[in-house]
Amino acid sequence: MNDTRTIFFIGKPGCGKGTQASFLSEVTGWEVISAGKQFRSIASEETPVGHKVKSEIDVGILAPHWFAMYLYLKSLFGVKEGASIIFDGFNRKVPEAELVISSLTWLNRPFIVIEIKVSDEEVERRLAKRKGIEGRADDSAIDERLKEYKEYTEPAIEVFRMAGTLVEIDGERTPEEIAASIREALAL
Repeated sequence: MNDTRTIFFIGKPGCGKGTQASFLSEVTGWEVISAGKQFRSIASEETPVGHKVKSEIDVGILAPHWFAMYLYLKSLFGVKEGASIIFDGFNRKVPEAELVISSLTWLNRPFIVIEIKVSDEEVERRLAKRKGIEGRADDSAIDERLKEYKEYTEPAIEVFRMAGTLVEIDGERTPEEIAASIREALAL
């Protein structure tokens, strides 16, 4: 299992996590499991949970850690022996970071967390552009999303830093340059 890879992307809203996860998947063939896509899919359902998730996404609030971890563990438990995997967005709160570390340690599965670092100004620029292209409701809630990031995700990043699993990547370059830095950091 030494060459099995488990990669997590973390960073501010609009930093390019999904784009970079896709680029890495294209190069490696590894599956991407996206928290955001799963939550947006649930939000489209005509159920009480779907309505609650949609209302929170629309105003930029992160899902409760137990919900994100339910989706993460469900996905992790389905990964085949020896398969490499890319997780996008399952590690945004301290309890999530702790559970990621605990679950993968228990499975004896090494992992790396890639933080794509961008400024708040870059987030605002990118989300305004993405809103015009994709029309995602949560891209209107930039201030709330940055507040949630600072309150919840920055401490989670510190958990990964202290665990020695964090790799920082400068996210204020072209997507191709960022992807090259990620491949270099992963020795691919």
